[in-house]
Amino acid sequence: MARRIILWAGLVLGLGACSLGVRLAAPPNLYLDGVNYPADAVPAPLQSVTPQIFYVTDRLPERTNGKVTGYGRERSQAMAFGSAPVKFGAEDWDDLVARTHVDRRGSISRLDLGEVDERVRFDPVPLADRRTEGGLRVEPSAALSYEKGRKAFQEQVRAEVARTGNGRILVYTHGVANDFESGMTTLANLWHFTGRRSIPIAFSWPAGNRGPLGYFRDRASGDFSVYHAKEFLTMLAEIPEVEDIDIVAHSRGTDVMTQALRELILVQRGRGVAPKLGLKTGTLILAAADLDTGIVRQRLLTERFSEAFEQVNIYVNPNDSALRLSSFLTKTTRIGALGEDDFTEDEVQRLAKQGLIHFIRVEDAGSADSHSYFRANPAVLSDIVLALRSRAFPGGTLRPLDRDEDGIWVLQPNYPLERLPVLENVLER
Repeated sequence: MARRIILWAGLVLGLGACSLGVRLAAPPNLYLDGVNYPADAVPAPLQSVTPQIFYVTDRLPERTNGKVTGYGRERSQAMAFGSAPVKFGAEDWDDLVARTHVDRRGSISRLDLGEVDERVRFDPVPLADRRTEGGLRVEPSAALSYEKGRKAFQEQVRAEVARTGNGRILVYTHGVANDFESGMTTLANLWHFTGRRSIPIAFSWPAGNRGPLGYFRDRASGDFSVYHAKEFLTMLAEIPEVEDIDIVAHSRGTDVMTQALRELILVQRGRGVAPKLGLKTGTLILAAADLDTGIVRQRLLTERFSEAFEQVNIYVNPNDSALRLSSFLTKTTRIGALGEDDFTEDEVQRLAKQGLIHFIRVEDAGSADSHSYFRANPAVLSDIVLALRSRAFPGGTLRPLDRDEDGIWVLQPNYPLERLPVLENVLER
């Protein structure tokens, strides 16, 4: 009986834990009064209903007549960088801006991903090496070839910074059961609603395995992708024109990113460099995080992980059905379903004050979006937009959240309509 329950739970997680379905979110509450969307501040080259969304992936490519046409759920030892246009369901830019302010029944209906353009394919790892002088050294020819890929990637990003004037990067990493398209279109949502003042890059890892064991296969693929995530973030930070890197991660994608970031932070400390300066990291957003609470304490909080960021926002929903199943399967509490007994009030307040870590509990997230609320819930999307646009901490006039008696910020369904901030005069960094 227990075995059948586990298989059933795995099947549910594999099929739907992070599958988002709807391609375009309802407009954030922040914009429903017809104000606050920074249409005039969007760089002219980006005032389009078919903008380019960039990606880095270690999914195995799918080819037609030798040309890469997409990416599946199998793993690749080689990273690839490219772009694809995303078509918003609007006639033109003015129509899109108008639809960005309408109510949920009148919102844009679709996002369609266009043809992928793979621009750089890196050499597969591990690179050829040999033992010499008591250590392993990468073969010079292999190192040179890989470096050509790194430089080609960096030149592409530099060109986009020059074209748009955007020196900030917005990285999005998806969770389990997501295909390549869903990661790209989710990022398109986030990027558009945050005002298109960044370069959007999806880190797409080989998720999407189906069947009773799909969840566990996806978890293993996430571990597989940590090295490539580190390479990706390192290459970005090395680009002089890149100013800051904001990261949004969902569900099991939070594990991929936090593992990679933790290791990079340790490298920076070993070099004697402040992690935030070396990595150029800005705001980190963890939504519905499928992370073991005990591991978060031991490997992230104890090792001062948060000092690499301007702030860390962790959105939690105690009624998250997918994370409940994950907790059942792993026998451990998940941070994205944080309950009142998981952290003490003193601990929460200390993390907010010293570590700039903010726990934000989502109230009344419906059963249909109890796990995907970060892009389906107009209140949550409003707070993410405010965090990324204004860089403000929770609790002020720009992010008017309230604290409960446990020190956790509370996000109500109608947030922030009662205290709608005015962003016209906010200097967006």
